[in-house]
Amino acid sequence: MKIDLAVERYIPKSRQRSLLLLFSLAWMADAAGVMLMTFTLGGISAEWKLSTFESSTLASLTFVGMLIGALSSGFVLDLIGRKSAINLFLAFTVIFTVLDGFATSQLTFGIFRLLSGIGYGGLMPAVNVYLSESTSLKIRGRYLVLLESSWAIGSILIGWYAVTLGMIWGWRSSYYVMAVAFLLFIPFLMIKESPRYAFLRKGKVGFEKIVDQKVSEDIDTIEKVPIPLGALFKIGYVKRTLMVWSAWFTVSLIYYGLFTWLPKIFAISGIPETKAMWFSFFMMVAQLPGYLMAAYLIEKIGRKPSLTIFFFGTAISSLAFSMVKDVFSLVMVGLVTSFFCMGVWGLVYGYTPELFPTSFRGTANSSAGVMARVAGIIAPYFMASFFGQNTLHALIWFATFAALMGFVISIFGVETRGKLVS
Repeated sequence: MKIDLAVERYIPKSRQRSLLLLFSLAWMADAAGVMLMTFTLGGISAEWKLSTFESSTLASLTFVGMLIGALSSGFVLDLIGRKSAINLFLAFTVIFTVLDGFATSQLTFGIFRLLSGIGYGGLMPAVNVYLSESTSLKIRGRYLVLLESSWAIGSILIGWYAVTLGMIWGWRSSYYVMAVAFLLFIPFLMIKESPRYAFLRKGKVGFEKIVDQKVSEDIDTIEKVPIPLGALFKIGYVKRTLMVWSAWFTVSLIYYGLFTWLPKIFAISGIPETKAMWFSFFMMVAQLPGYLMAAYLIEKIGRKPSLTIFFFGTAISSLAFSMVKDVFSLVMVGLVTSFFCMGVWGLVYGYTPELFPTSFRGTANSSAGVMARVAGIIAPYFMASFFGQNTLHALIWFATFAALMGFVISIFGVETRGKLVS
């Protein structure tokens, strides 16, 4: 019996739903921490009188940390296990995000931001891998997209706080409020190890310990890969690896290039500061239906066609975003861009784990995350380079990148819906 079938047979649906809920809360905390910069960068820059370059550097430090977290997560996941890795990265996420609110200078803020970024970059692939290894084949894709959709909820919640109470109590309070995420350690310290990882490390006995019952059937052995990173470039996986890396890089460059400077983009277009903050918030609200549509389509029509559609949708809406002139059209097209862009995020998170086997899935996921973090480091500088010119011209580049990625997925994509993963 394949490990996929063992998980489906012995992990109760109620437990799978509980894991989705729990990991979604962690994902919300991660999203809130990352997206804080969208709503606080203006206040931070004003308090410390930062130049555009210095502000971009502070924003990029988040992604430098996320790059370190993504680089290390595969190793940590495969070395100490999924549960321990999740708790380690959650600690970095919560502790250093809260400490950012106490920063007294640009330097201390940047250090804390870098350290919190390690948590953000490591936590996402950690929970993604755990959930993919603990859910039934028939619902895995939908669950992984729903997990990613909680990013929108976390962004919306922190955005709502920032444009309401945060405007009254100052940018620091938006970091203090993240202390509520300390409550997540209560359930996370109590969860069991991933059933696939337990089987990989201790065989059938380890799996039985996780499911709390005897397993009568034999479970096929999972191949152990001595050099997981090298396995990504084996025949049969190299095209998948390059395709996935390109997809993650592209969507990250577009998303963080747009959202890091979103209030300023609206302000440059002639929208007053308060309205610009609210319009940025509404664009985050538009992320949620994008995720939900992706969650529906990923099981309805499959991974490959869904991702192709959403990349082309991102391309078309980004191009339209660069051309409109009046405020109403700018906001409406911005909402559509947000819808498609976040649908892409949900789909790549659901698609990636299914393209690689258990033995190096953690490494595959984290390496894809590395590509996203590299793009995240570049994105604030890329967008800022258009300030003083026509800022929306950057969106023409985003449209081009998204369209190219749509063609790549349509040609090299592999459909994984309903297929067993070793």
